Amino acid sequence: MNAIAEQEHAAPLLELRDISKQYGHVDALTNASFTIGRNEVVGLLGDNGAGKSTLVKIMSGVEFPTSGKILRDGKEVSIRSRKDSERLGIETIYQDSALVGSASIMRNFFAGRELTRGLGILNTARMNEIVMDQLMNVVRISGINSPDIPVEALSGGQRQAVAIARAVYFKTAMLLLDEPTSALSVRETDKLLAHLSELKEEGVSAVFITHNLYHAYESCDRFTILSRGRVIRNLAKAETSVSELNDIIVKY
Repeated sequence: MNAIAEQEHAAPLLELRDISKQYGHVDALTNASFTIGRNEVVGLLGDNGAGKSTLVKIMSGVEFPTSGKILRDGKEVSIRSRKDSERLGIETIYQDSALVGSASIMRNFFAGRELTRGLGILNTARMNEIVMDQLMNVVRISGINSPDIPVEALSGGQRQAVAIARAVYFKTAMLLLDEPTSALSVRETDKLLAHLSELKEEGVSAVFITHNLYHAYESCDRFTILSRGRVIRNLAKAETSVSELNDIIVKY
């Protein structure tokens, strides 16, 4: 491995350095720094209004910072759109999965990345085949027997599974999960948390935003806690507990 490759490998997968975001006179983030390494799940925690969603929006290209730097593998990058984020291997999964309800599973899966077979003709058969393979063999979701089913007919857990399968297929390096369990049943939540563990084993990192500290503690390797737009603590799982995480959030 040459010196440049070693440096890139040693650097965090993604680093946000001294990020500030202002909306008029309101400071949503103030000098917030955050890193995520390879093969790890980081819990982004804090009460309502702490700045968690703003940080995710910056990483996903929905918003861009007022000041600060974003680095991918140690190199400064600019994320000004969702496409920029996707090109860097970042996929965002919101609690509603950001899927179009009236469109089919296949249309949602390949939105903006459709496969063609010459002269711009969509390769529908191949896309349908890929979708069903991903759903059955990668996320192993049950109850879906056709890629033509509209997303609005799926349960919350099935929608999350489609979004995760899409991220895996397109070689995502990092998932941003913004309150992904809030609309799920207990069984669907268990499946999602299991998927996180499996994805980590396959080399996919994740940022997990949730108010459920038990879910966070079960799934995450470490935690970054925000309050009023500032990062107040960074803790490894081995050095904290659910009770302490709760106490820190309440205190600040």
